[in-house]
Amino acid sequence: MSIVNDERWMTALGATSNETACLHLHDIIQGKQLTAVFQPILDMQQSNFIGYEGLIRGPINSVLHSPLGLFAMARKCDLVAELEYLSRRTVLESFARLKLPGKIFLNISPDILLQRCSTSGETLKYIEALGLQPNQVIIELTENAQTLDYQLMRDATHHYRNMGFEIAIDDLGEGFSSLRLWSEIRPDYVKIDKHFTQNIHLDPVKLQFVRSIQEIAAKASAKVIAEGIEAHEQLMAIRDLGIAYSQGYHIARPHAEPLHQASSEITAPLVRFEIERENLLQNRATVEKLLKHFAPVSPTCHNQDVFKMFDENTELYSIPVVLDGKPVGLISRSVMINDYARPYRKELYGQRSCEMMMDKSALIVDKDTSLKDLSNLILQSKPHHLSAGFIITENTQYIGMASGHDLLRLITKMQIDTARYANPLTLLPGNVPISEQIDSLLQSGTQFVACYCDLDHFKPFNDVYGYKKGDEVIQKTGQLLTEICGPYDFVGHIGGDDFIVLFQSKNWESRCNTLLSNIAQTFPSFYSAQDLRNGGITTQDRQGEQRFHPFISLSIGALIVDSTIYQSHHQVSTACVHAKKQAKAIAGNCLFIERRNPQE
Repeated sequence: MSIVNDERWMTALGATSNETACLHLHDIIQGKQLTAVFQPILDMQQSNFIGYEGLIRGPINSVLHSPLGLFAMARKCDLVAELEYLSRRTVLESFARLKLPGKIFLNISPDILLQRCSTSGETLKYIEALGLQPNQVIIELTENAQTLDYQLMRDATHHYRNMGFEIAIDDLGEGFSSLRLWSEIRPDYVKIDKHFTQNIHLDPVKLQFVRSIQEIAAKASAKVIAEGIEAHEQLMAIRDLGIAYSQGYHIARPHAEPLHQASSEITAPLVRFEIERENLLQNRATVEKLLKHFAPVSPTCHNQDVFKMFDENTELYSIPVVLDGKPVGLISRSVMINDYARPYRKELYGQRSCEMMMDKSALIVDKDTSLKDLSNLILQSKPHHLSAGFIITENTQYIGMASGHDLLRLITKMQIDTARYANPLTLLPGNVPISEQIDSLLQSGTQFVACYCDLDHFKPFNDVYGYKKGDEVIQKTGQLLTEICGPYDFVGHIGGDDFIVLFQSKNWESRCNTLLSNIAQTFPSFYSAQDLRNGGITTQDRQGEQRFHPFISLSIGALIVDSTIYQSHHQVSTACVHAKKQAKAIAGNCLFIERRNPQE
């Protein structure tokens, strides 16, 4: 939390003379009268705390109890460095003493970080003496300096990174230089200022700001922490944006002895049976599709026997090593052949156990692991695992193997299949993946809302302006639909001017209203100046009569889907069509929500 409004605090302290106040602060520092409190930082995906921000408090019942008052007076008395060093030590000592799990976010001012003594290794020596490791400590840069030497800042953060620390910047969006600081030092974490998270669920501008920060962070390999979460609705909005971490009073207040786990009231709404909208087939497929049986060897098998197996079977890329039915490692062809090719290796090691050639860190996955999770695991692992392959188990027992080549081939095939079923005009999923997505959601018991979207007055527009302009309207509709969706919402193109959205976002109704507003603002631009003045187009029907058609609008029929009522995509589709007809009976851009139970 950055230090701001020094003047406000100095006014509050006005009854005390500067000299007396400075003496009081000096006594606090000399007497080490500071207390550390910790505010947890919540992992939105895992529903646990990844660590804590260490905050400082002055003596209770003192005008310098607040950190704002403390640091405001420290600047007045030229004691900032002394106060920061003591704060740092107090936080680290308390964190180590309490044996808190995860990481500690340590507030440090950029100007203090740049002082020569800050880069002398003092912090590293101190945390090691406390039994902590550098990778447990996040240096959180707080913005309270008016000017920064960015080259010196890059050098300082590089110095700390080389020692194993990670870097975060605080209050992104607050102050004059935070965005440039992000660009200059490329932090591991960025913390979004609480101004942008307060009432974010009610403010589309704040929502777009945070969404943009999330997109930039993903490209910059930074993790985003949303600060100032003080209400359930804020937490849900942050979750739907895909923000990694959050922090605030709604989750937990700062405390000298903080919670180690988040309460169930906080974590329960975060846990969902979410099914991502992209690579649907890949998400549903499991490692079992890749399974091939390879005869394993025992750890006591001789190297010469393993080498003979490779020599006799040129297609064999790895051999699993299994003890009492459980895999313990993997012997790679390349490792074995290369090692044996060296002089005298066969003679020296041929009769020894093959365990010496075994990779004990081989990838071992359960047969029910999704291909997506396996892909992520391989990407996070060392490169040789892709060529060496991986072991497949069932209830921890060895059942076979698969290669990285097989994985890539199957994923490629699935991507081709996905493209085959995509609508060629919008490239959105077509009818087959739409049906599969609905069935997947039903089978998982996930609550979702199916919205059938149909354009009104599209045919006369297409007849007057031609199919090229009509195609542009269809493509724009697909784009607008995609833009209002959260990370776990699914957009499909049924065909023509019909689309479907499967919402898992809790604020789906406000998203629909945003879509209708965007449609109303965007579609008039497709018309000529004359038609704009007229408010629509006039055509002649088959009987020769003039008919007026207003601007293209969108009708949305929404169905709240309960998996205990609907068992298949056929039933959902039928109910959605009925909801869409009800919506189209209403003039203009509209949303009709089907609230009736079909069994009633």
